Amino acid sequence: MPQYIHRELSSKITESIKLFPVVGITGPRQSGKTSLCRHLFPDYTYVNLEDILYRAAALQDPVNFVNQFGSKVIFDEVQNVPELFSMIQTRVDEDPERRFILTGSCNFTLMRRISQSLAGRIALFTLLPFSFSEMSREIDLSALTTPELMVRGQYPRIVMSDASTNLYYSSYYQTYIERDVRDLLNIKYFLKFDKFVRLMAARVGSEFNASAISREVGVSSPTISEWLSILSLSYIVYSVQPYSGNLSKRLTKMPKIYFYDTGLLCYLLTLDNKDILEKSPQYGAIFENLAMGELMKQRINKGERPELYFYRETSGKEVDALVNENGKINLYEIKSGKTFKTEYTANMELLARKLPNAGLSTVICDAPSLPPLLLNIRNI
Repeated sequence: MPQYIHRELSSKITESIKLFPVVGITGPRQSGKTSLCRHLFPDYTYVNLEDILYRAAALQDPVNFVNQFGSKVIFDEVQNVPELFSMIQTRVDEDPERRFILTGSCNFTLMRRISQSLAGRIALFTLLPFSFSEMSREIDLSALTTPELMVRGQYPRIVMSDASTNLYYSSYYQTYIERDVRDLLNIKYFLKFDKFVRLMAARVGSEFNASAISREVGVSSPTISEWLSILSLSYIVYSVQPYSGNLSKRLTKMPKIYFYDTGLLCYLLTLDNKDILEKSPQYGAIFENLAMGELMKQRINKGERPELYFYRETSGKEVDALVNENGKINLYEIKSGKTFKTEYTANMELLARKLPNAGLSTVICDAPSLPPLLLNIRNI
């Protein structure tokens, strides 16, 4: 059996199954949902609904299909058979002792069906690629440079093997297009959608302007906004909203876009190895993406909402990340350099004076030494 790496979300999931009859685990394809479920619940019957035979049986007779597996079941990739949701609702209402674990990597159908059928009966979690603290259980992070870590990404299969990153992400992206997007897009839009995805990669960490992007891709602004939703719901990208609070209205209103994994991001930008990445003008933006991802995983891996924002005035003054933590707003400046400079804290100091609930101010960078206010990227 392949080695299993402990996931930080585990305790929240095992705690929740005692309180809820259904636990749902969503996340990107190949983020480790199946391994996590089978490790945490070895006494549950495992049913993979990617299997066409299971799907056919479930569609033909969902009542008998659900009943045949007993009182503890894992339905993997459950979005493939939406008809099962109402049956699961019926079964847990009839017998509160029954337990179901549902996983899904494609959120389009999953979340709609959950809200319709399982509201109040389900605890929902998101499993993302490894965080650095999870990776450190398998590999020595100090043996890899930061550019190497960014190119490799944090998907379990890459972390736990010597697989070619370019081959892996090429296959991953093609599978995503074929499985998750093909049924949602008119075939004539495929090339334009691919151009859109790569344009999002080129603009990572920038504010999302649908009108400007629509002119470059050659489709309407509403189509661009719809495509962004597709990327978000399939766990390719996520958006970070600007923070406003009770501050001046002279603030930007457009979100920033980041990728869930820097390995896929580097692949889309054809940054195939650390040497090419280090010389790329996009190095700083990819480093920022890496840091934002770790800040997000801190909250998601606790089963909490990732209350992550950025701050930017129309004048250009900016703070890269604001995190709402226990009623305090912690501020982060992200710098890819290896030398700490005191001016890195200037914008955070200005913003902290405006915020009545400002918490800690921290610079995240790649510096080997750690003076006060400094956090190394690997130790977020």
